[in-house]
Amino acid sequence: MKRITIIIAACLLAFGAAQAQEDASSMDQLLKQIEQGQARDSVEAKQREARFAAARGEQQSLLNQSRAERTRQENNSQRLENLFASNQQKIVDARAALDKRLGALKELFGVLQTVSGDAQGRFDTSLTNIQFPNRADFLVELGSKMASASSLASIADIERLWFELQREVTEQGKIVRFQTEYATADGDRVTGDVVRVGVFNLAFEDGYLQYDSQTKNVTELQRQPEQARYTNSTGDMLDSTDGLVRFGLDVTRGGILALLVESPTVMERVHQGGIVGYCIIALGFIGLLIALWRWVGLSGDGRRVKAQLKSDTASTNNPLGRVLAAYESNRNADTETIELKLSEAALKEMPGLTKGLLLIKVISAVAPLMGLLGTVTGMIKTFQVITLYGAGDPKMMAGGISQALMTTVLGLVVAIPMILIHTLVSGQSRKIVNIIHSQSAGIVAVHSEKHGS
Repeated sequence: MKRITIIIAACLLAFGAAQAQEDASSMDQLLKQIEQGQARDSVEAKQREARFAAARGEQQSLLNQSRAERTRQENNSQRLENLFASNQQKIVDARAALDKRLGALKELFGVLQTVSGDAQGRFDTSLTNIQFPNRADFLVELGSKMASASSLASIADIERLWFELQREVTEQGKIVRFQTEYATADGDRVTGDVVRVGVFNLAFEDGYLQYDSQTKNVTELQRQPEQARYTNSTGDMLDSTDGLVRFGLDVTRGGILALLVESPTVMERVHQGGIVGYCIIALGFIGLLIALWRWVGLSGDGRRVKAQLKSDTASTNNPLGRVLAAYESNRNADTETIELKLSEAALKEMPGLTKGLLLIKVISAVAPLMGLLGTVTGMIKTFQVITLYGAGDPKMMAGGISQALMTTVLGLVVAIPMILIHTLVSGQSRKIVNIIHSQSAGIVAVHSEKHGS
């Protein structure tokens, strides 16, 4: 310690001398400042030595106190370990005594705990929970009692559990009308009459409702089933007071209904076909208009031709009448001239009787080819998606596959009716043409007999 003090004092003396040399203006002043600095450093060194000695004494005192505290804590730790071992033995003895007193009831309480847990899970997802929402608290409390050894279920608790189970079984076979709050598809919350059909479906005047067991909310389906027979049955159910009602029941508790709701509508399927599908539909619409136009025209010509067959006077308002008029204007000509004139008149009628039929036939042939075009383009999109993202997610490929399948369907839907319509319309046309040819041949034969005789 003295050596350290001497070194510190020497350093301070050197620093003081250097500082004094800077401040002193003469050698005498420098010597005086050095003497004063040595005296001051000696006093400060003695003070530091005194403080160091005092601190060493305090450190020894602190060390003694720490050793005493450690001894006390070790004794306390030993006491607590002995107390813990004693309590552990008491717990074992208490559990043994409890098991002995419970006897067969221990198995009963285990069954109660299992049943209450299962019932809680079933009640939470059941539609009856809308009408009886407070039974969950009772089941949670009962389960807690069964899980802990501090309290046991009473006779009232056991009877309440049996009552809730029996009520759930009874309500499963009932059709109940009650009022509750539900959210519409637009997000508005309203209170109105609903009908619970057992634990299968929840209906209101506009269709079906669904129950969310997580949020405990009743909401309207975002989209009701496309088939009107399902939504109409819900209205019949609400309007009826007794008797039998035809109702679309979902025994899967919403599974089949969800599939019906998620299935695309006719318009959604049409939109899946894309531009090619729209072109096929437009082509089919044009073909249908042409077919209707020709059907109406040929039907009128057919009626007028039948009327002409019953009349002795040639009328120019029908194809047969115009052919007969050509014969009347050349009655005195020879047979070959009559035959040529009738053939010419019949040929003039052919364009009017067959116009539009070729276009209908072309549409019936082009429609499936356009469907094949949509199929090819859809599969190209599908393969592009597979190239970019792989085949792990089917939803990524759904767009191309939908377009591929829907364009094929649309092409067939247009082509098959067009073929049938073309057959019907062309049949009417051929019928009139055959009448014209047969009448022309008859006129030539009669005229030849007259001139030959």
